[in-house]
Amino acid sequence: MKALVTGGSGLIGSAICEALASEGLHVLVHANQNLDRARQVVEKIRSAGQSAETACFDVSDRKATSHHLENILESGPVQVLVNNAGITQDNLLVRMKDEEWNSVLNTNLTSIYRLSKSVLRSMMKSRYGKIINISSVVGHMGNAGQTNYVASKAGITGFTKSLAQEVGNRGITVNCVAPGFIDTDMTKSLSDEQKEKLLSHIPLSRLGNPLDIAKAVVFLASDDADYITGETIHINGGMLMA
Repeated sequence: MKALVTGGSGLIGSAICEALASEGLHVLVHANQNLDRARQVVEKIRSAGQSAETACFDVSDRKATSHHLENILESGPVQVLVNNAGITQDNLLVRMKDEEWNSVLNTNLTSIYRLSKSVLRSMMKSRYGKIINISSVVGHMGNAGQTNYVASKAGITGFTKSLAQEVGNRGITVNCVAPGFIDTDMTKSLSDEQKEKLLSHIPLSRLGNPLDIAKAVVFLASDDADYITGETIHINGGMLMA
């Protein structure tokens, strides 16, 4: 089986790629600008005796996405799609520029529409497919200074539920994973004071690990999750108890 993981060069994305590859899937490690990192992920997977290759394109670019998906699907269907690519361009709404709003929405949400639509036809034909969208805890609780990012992540949840209803009778499941604060480059840049304040809101008193997210994705991509669709798995250490 073949899996496409967008944003596969990041810490969470690479953990997802490695975890899926360890389950025997051929993984397409997507990247846009960080192609060198994507190649490193592929090399690590191959060195473990597993199968992977890079896929480099801008998910916010309609033509580039369409072109690369056509090439990917020529070699066979994508059975597992993990929509993980995402960016932030934070600002208070009164100061936010149209470009900041549009860029985040195009990358985080519109890309999911395009990618999911591209792989659906072959999934429907084979009556099998797993679409897993990566959202965020802030999509459920809000966050000042991130109206664009939060809107995109909240939109992912609605998209997931609606598409799950559309394609469930074709044997396709559509689910969502909503990470809380994970130990990545972004959280590493926080000051000790900021980190201490953040941890005070997390009952487990620690940041999550990228592997925590990867394990949930592997589960949703497996046959063990065949009767789960339209759901969101929250992984946030108790920060939000939905």
